[in-house]
Amino acid sequence: MVEVVVEPKVTITNIIWSFDLRAQRVNLLLIKRADPPFQNYWALPETVMRLHESADQAALRLVQEKIGLKLSRFHTEQLETFTNPLRSPTAKREISLAYMTFLPDMPKLNAGYGAIDAQWFALGHDQQQNYTFTREAAEFVLPKRQSELEFYQTAQQKRFLAFDHEWLLKIACLRIRNKLDYQPSILLVLGKSFTLKAARVVYAAFLKIKADQIDNSNFRKTHDWLFQEVGVAAKQGPGRPARLYRLQV
Repeated sequence: MVEVVVEPKVTITNIIWSFDLRAQRVNLLLIKRADPPFQNYWALPETVMRLHESADQAALRLVQEKIGLKLSRFHTEQLETFTNPLRSPTAKREISLAYMTFLPDMPKLNAGYGAIDAQWFALGHDQQQNYTFTREAAEFVLPKRQSELEFYQTAQQKRFLAFDHEWLLKIACLRIRNKLDYQPSILLVLGKSFTLKAARVVYAAFLKIKADQIDNSNFRKTHDWLFQEVGVAAKQGPGRPARLYRLQV
């Protein structure tokens, strides 16, 4: 029996995070696909890796093409390589090199090539402690206890996101949560400097609690080694202005 060798298509999928200062919410960028498969489905931004570029370069190019921001490698990190044979509904085998990018601001969006819409979805959680992503009337939930095997076995069921992007997003959320106490790269969404109050808001989103449930004094003691004080914020109202910090690199 002759084994058939399949040359896979390699894509770069970028999970792009930002922070809404006005609403004090962590946000995720989603695009609505213009073409099949999964036409009119929301999806994570992705691109095909070009012949003469690295995966890192492709991830940063995708950010520049989709939202017009030219970022340094410092703002992006590789998440994982996804190779399940069932991840694409077509006969073509697809491998995704997934990245996460942490935007230092929240720019306005243009849909761009291959998309009919692009929007920010706010991260939250429901009463069952599942992560939720909401944009006006649209909302989807990431099931908490679903394994990879269960996900791909039920791949034919209707989902909110295209392909296996809900699974990629679930892995991203878990990765960020698990690294909060030693490598909280997600805080890059707060810009060059931030207050501990803002940091607690970001932590709370991934811990699925309210920010005021994180005691400020304890948070500073347990996470002080991660932050470097860089000054004070502009004074707003009575009392001392809040101190500003940045991530230790």
